[in-house]
This record gives sequence, C-alpha cells and structure tokens, in this order.
Amino acid sequence: MTAAEPTRSVPSAVPTAVPASIGLWVSSLGGSFMISRYAKAAADEQGFAGIWTSYFAGRAGLLGPVDADVVAAVIAFYPPEVVRVGWEAALQTVPDIRSAGLRYARACHEWGRARMDGVEGLGRLADLTLAVARQADVTGLPLFAAWRALPPPADDPARLAHGLELLREHRGGLHVAAVLAGGLTPLQAILAGPGGEANATFFGWTGPFEDPGPYRELRQRVEGATETAAARAYEVLDDGELSELAEGLEMVGAHLARRATLGRS
Repeated sequence: MTAAEPTRSVPSAVPTAVPASIGLWVSSLGGSFMISRYAKAAADEQGFAGIWTSYFAGRAGLLGPVDADVVAAVIAFYPPEVVRVGWEAALQTVPDIRSAGLRYARACHEWGRARMDGVEGLGRLADLTLAVARQADVTGLPLFAAWRALPPPADDPARLAHGLELLREHRGGLHVAAVLAGGLTPLQAILAGPGGEANATFFGWTGPFEDPGPYRELRQRVEGATETAAARAYEVLDDGELSELAEGLEMVGAHLARRATLGRS
C-alpha cells in the first residue's frame, strides 16, 4: 500500500512549533551512516587513505572539483588547513570527485536498507522527511542543495536514510550561519559544546585552547537560532504530521538502539 502524501501548506512568517526531538533525531540518525561500515567500504573501494580524506570527499564531492577553501566554507567546523590536505588528497585519488559523492550517497542508502528495514511505517516517514526537504529554502545552503539535487532511491528504508541526510545537511548549514551570526567562531562553538576540547582535537584543531566559559550562554542562543531557522522548512507539515514524524523517528532510534545492543550492524 502506498503511503499517503503529507498535506501541503503555505509557509508563514512564524516558524512552526516543531517538536524538539525532531532536530535531535535528524542530527543523530542523519549522520549515523557516516561512521558505519558502509561508509568505510565506500572509502576502501575508492582507495581513500585517512578518515578525513574520505569524509570530505563523501560529503562535499557532489560540489565537484572546487578549491579546498570552498569545502572548508561549507563544512565549516574543521581547520582550513586540515580540509585542504584531505580534499587535495581526495582529488588526487579520485579526480572525478563527484563520483565519490555519489558513492557516499549509495553508502547512506545501503546503511538505511541494512539498519532500518523491518521498521513499521518507513514509507510514511520517508514521505514526510522528503516533503520537508523538497520545500526547504536552499538559500545559503550549497551542500544541502547539492544533496537535494540527487534523485531519492525507490525503496523505503533507503528513501528514509536519504531524507534524513538531506535534513541533516539543511540543519547543519543553518547552524553554521547561526554560529557566525551569533558572534562565535567555529572553534569557539565546538569548545563551548558538549565535546569541548576533545571534539576540537578530533576535528583537527590544535591547542592550547581558550576557556570556553564565556561562550556557553552564547552557544545556547545559537542552538535556539538554529532550531528556529530550521523550523521554517517544517511548515509544510501540520501538527498531526509533525507528531507522526517525531514519534516515528523515536521508533527508528529505538530500533537502532536494540540492534546495537544485540551487536547487529
């Protein structure tokens, strides 16, 4: 049975009251494939050496053979010199860098089929996520726009994985804008976040790092600004559909947690 198409509404100037859990699940589920064995298999298949080389090639490859500064601009939270080393290595390994982005998208779909197959209502959830992504404004969001230009796969588990990745790139681009507009640098935003210095080091930044204390309250405001900006895209869903999406994503998250507990990838 074909899932019903979500209703459409004309976006208003006031953002919809989107359940907070949706943003959390989009961030979590949308990026899960990036640390999966499916992403690693894609990297190995193409001969990429190093985690950041394959990551930059995968996420930004759809932009084509641009200069590394373009990649640093859209990914934002990594030191430009780290991005340059990784991106130029990727270009040397796979000169047709767009093919690396397409292979990364396939890894996303493979992850969805392997991890989410069997969850009830995946078709409906895929319809809802893709409805939001299709209606979202791409202004200032080149990475989201590049991913959205890809045709979604046909099967429901892969379609949902695709939709979640689109919404993750949508929110991620808006978060970059909110960080900068809020008066923080990307590094300050990382340091003031949950991972702190450990996250900054993992992303390739080098210390000594400044005390993030003065930035924590500002970072909280940035998170609020991100959610407010992202909420506008969800105005195509009514309250019932928003609740349906929130509950469905929670169900998917619980399914993945059970699989992890059982040691199933």
